[in-house]
Amino acid sequence: MINAANTITVVRILLIPVFVVLLFVHIPYGVALAIAVFSLAAATDKLDGYVARKRSSVTVLGQFLDPLADKLLISAALIALVSLDRVAAWVAMVIIAREFAVSGLRIAAIAQGVSIPADTLGKWKTTAQIVMVIVLLFPQLSSQPGRSVAESALIYVAVALTIVSGVQYFVNARDKLRPPWSQPR
Repeated sequence: MINAANTITVVRILLIPVFVVLLFVHIPYGVALAIAVFSLAAATDKLDGYVARKRSSVTVLGQFLDPLADKLLISAALIALVSLDRVAAWVAMVIIAREFAVSGLRIAAIAQGVSIPADTLGKWKTTAQIVMVIVLLFPQLSSQPGRSVAESALIYVAVALTIVSGVQYFVNARDKLRPPWSQPR
């Protein structure tokens, strides 16, 4: 069911190609506009959750689309940053692999009628990733050869939170999900 919260999530997904195009086309203030669109898209993550809870309109579709939209946004940004030589490919691979592994686990959970919501560590991870992307989008701040200690620390914090929260997510899911071999056919 498409409700207000799900519409906000769909808008976040639709902002992803706008962000990428603005980042790569050579127009005045293109990068600034790309940063603004990315920031707006990232901010809608909080908005759609708030609207869903406020209106008591949490749906299975929303529970699937919301984290998917987050993962698509972060993945697109990381791939763009690798292309622009502002972040190492291994950083993008670790983060994207974790995001899609957790998405697969969420799909398995939904198939079993189980909801595994994001916890505090997962929210910190998302915040760290968003801040890292925004900082690295500023071309004058993120030239890899002369990367500042603060930028490097931000990248490593985001990667560490990504890994730790992913492991925690799988550990928490272990007690809630039935193994595939124990499910009726």
